[in-house]
Amino acid sequence: MTVAATAAISLDQLPSHQWATVLEVSKPGDAGQRDVVLRLTEIGFVPGEVVRIVATGVPGREPLAVRLGHTTFALRRHEAALVRVMPGASNHG
Repeated sequence: MTVAATAAISLDQLPSHQWATVLEVSKPGDAGQRDVVLRLTEIGFVPGEVVRIVATGVPGREPLAVRLGHTTFALRRHEAALVRVMPGASNHG
């Protein structure tokens, strides 16, 4: 296992307002997840994209307002958990 792999976390674990780089979207475990994974990929959660959580709902920190490029999306925590990121992206706009 590489150092990078050990530092990667799921998007739902990323602290608010910290930039990160998308590494991958998890492979779907079942038919229900397949639609979510496809949706996440279609809206731009692809390797190399920078992302950050800009706001969270109360209580339970859900939904998450996630900035991806120049667009903000609302994701449920279980959706964000499917996205693996590397915290500390420096290449954002």
